[in-house]
Amino acid sequence: MQNQKVTVKETFSAEETFALGRQIGQNAVPGLVCTLLGDLGTGKTVLTQGIAEGLGITEPVCSPTFTIVQIYEGGRMPLYHFDVYRIGDIGEMDEIGYEDCFYGEGFTLVEWADLIEEILPKKRIEITIEKELEKGFDYRKIRICDMT
Repeated sequence: MQNQKVTVKETFSAEETFALGRQIGQNAVPGLVCTLLGDLGTGKTVLTQGIAEGLGITEPVCSPTFTIVQIYEGGRMPLYHFDVYRIGDIGEMDEIGYEDCFYGEGFTLVEWADLIEEILPKKRIEITIEKELEKGFDYRKIRICDMT
């Protein structure tokens, strides 16, 4: 079994979630794949926008739900942002050239990654975002599992 380091962060606002993302982006290294899991409305896009800022990307970042992948190249390394929620067949990932991103020189972020588990690199960071409404509407529990 590979080494895993798990960190749990709590955020109490969209601004704190964004700031955590910015910190992740600032510490990102080329070739890193990061998976992002969480129900609709948990803050995956906010975290991703923070990561983009941490990478030095200044253009607007939104979820690529209908395009599957969005590439941002304006920062210190490319950001390959996948949203595989609408993938009907794993073969679609081959068609869009996922390997060039997963094994390239940028930072790859994959939302809904559990849907393509069989093609994910073993070495990656898994981020899971959960709400706990009893702790407040904007509360998020963010679990970061470093499998690198």
